[in-house]
Amino acid sequence: MFVYLKTTFPAEKGSFFLSLITKYKGMETELPLVRYNQVSVSFLKDNQWNTVIHQSSFTIQHNQIVGIVGESGSGKSVTSMALMGLLPKTKTKITGEILYGDQLLNQISEQEYRTIRGKEIAMIFQEPMSALNPSMTCGNQVAEILKTHTSLSNTAIEQEVLQLFAKVKLPDPAVLYHKYPHQISGGQKQRVMIAMAIACKPKLLIADEPTTALDVTVQKEIIALLKELQQETKMSILFITHDLSLISEIANKILVMYKGEIVEQGDAKSVFTNPKEEYTKALIASRPSLSIRLKRLPTIQDFLAKNTAAAEVTKLERKLKQAKIYESAPLLEVCNLEKTYFNNYGIWGKKVAFKAVNQVSFNVYEGETVGLVGESGCGKSTLGNAILQLDKATAGSIFYKGKDLLTLNSKEIKSLRKEIQIIFQDPYASLNPRIPVGRAIMEPMQVHKLYKNDQERKAKTLELLARVGLDASHFDRYPHEFSGGQRQRIGIARTIALQPKLIVCDESVSALDISVQAQVLNLLNELKEDFGFTYLFISHDLAVVKYMSDQVIVMNKGQIEEMADADQIYENPQKEYTKKLIDAIPKG
Repeated sequence: MFVYLKTTFPAEKGSFFLSLITKYKGMETELPLVRYNQVSVSFLKDNQWNTVIHQSSFTIQHNQIVGIVGESGSGKSVTSMALMGLLPKTKTKITGEILYGDQLLNQISEQEYRTIRGKEIAMIFQEPMSALNPSMTCGNQVAEILKTHTSLSNTAIEQEVLQLFAKVKLPDPAVLYHKYPHQISGGQKQRVMIAMAIACKPKLLIADEPTTALDVTVQKEIIALLKELQQETKMSILFITHDLSLISEIANKILVMYKGEIVEQGDAKSVFTNPKEEYTKALIASRPSLSIRLKRLPTIQDFLAKNTAAAEVTKLERKLKQAKIYESAPLLEVCNLEKTYFNNYGIWGKKVAFKAVNQVSFNVYEGETVGLVGESGCGKSTLGNAILQLDKATAGSIFYKGKDLLTLNSKEIKSLRKEIQIIFQDPYASLNPRIPVGRAIMEPMQVHKLYKNDQERKAKTLELLARVGLDASHFDRYPHEFSGGQRQRIGIARTIALQPKLIVCDESVSALDISVQAQVLNLLNELKEDFGFTYLFISHDLAVVKYMSDQVIVMNKGQIEEMADADQIYENPQKEYTKKLIDAIPKG
């Protein structure tokens, strides 16, 4: 009889009859919290429906943490947005069933959704600065959701917000209540988002890349906080990320998505220790290892092409290569560098000095990669900007090829730009959206009068595009027509167009998927070998820094905490701060 009921009635009646079955003759069984049943999602573009999610099926049980992993464009966020009812109704078509308990979500009205969204299903977004309202104080933003979904008085709501701030371990909740988002750190903004999401004690919390832009130490704190809150409230969590090491530390169940399909799913231990699909194996292998140093990171394409042989760099090879690098004089010498900012407190308040960089000294040799790591606010980017002469140092010296950069005039600094370049963190923000990428790459050549004419410059640009894995057809396209990884390649092509000697890589792979990150890191190393580049590699991702670097500098509160060979720092850190950073790296 049960089989007859299940197979005879239409799909849209499935939840009703399943409910009847589970309650039949007192045999009540709790339904999963969420069920995706053969769900497909299509978007309308140019009068055609483009399917981005293909017949996905999975469940989220009560009191369970489910992780979704995959590259950008795999369908992770669309899956969660469909569950939240946040996809545009007029341009989205959803088939199959999205069930919350016994409620068919893809058939309810927007008014009905509003009673669920925020109260029973809540979401933490990837970028808290974009998700938080800059014109409202942090306390009022959390209070707003309580006013919408509860009948508490204003006084009771304020007390509840203060308790939530304390629960998510925000310092001085009463003070932070009245602060605006721009007045607090990235980690604190993310905690405000979490407080907002758990305010109504939801049954399901969706966390969409909640730690991508955070330092490893802050990331570790956020993950510990989410686990603690989940154990306390028994809510379920759908955790979306491209970081497999991270998800292995929090999830019970893993879904692996690729091109809109769930290619593998199972309990976390079996997926990570015995992956069945080549794509899953590729994602796991693309992450730089802390234990071995490979000459080249394997990529998704390598695994799908069954080309997984990876050569390891021996200690002898590394020692001989470094001995050759350190034979010559330093290319860059930073001596007792300081950068001081002044803050005004109050209208009539006196200026208070803050040293962002304090007595920093180190050398960089030609052909070397020096890694610069530390938490947000430690002075990494300020130091990089001072070297690039984008922000003048207050004191000290920066010698490049024996010449003190702090004594140069504006004409000499312009000439210097040709030899010292930067690869930015966000290539989309650094490229002009109104200029085709080919013209953007040619622009610095024109400024520095390289090559005889634009015809030669275009030929060089096409050569550079090919070198970074793009082709001639991309020359006339605009930045918005490319993926994040492709835009970063364009940024690299623009940087190397001037054939610089020293390149500052400022968080240049932190926003990329694990597989795209592997491609870009391989490209940077290949270009270094081909053109003899020298890198100052700034990042908060310690695994990436170890893979890329010869030497590592650890910064803390504007000063150098520790400086040594990359392998030595990771194998035997001398300072407690360095040990804390390394301990915070996900070990999955």
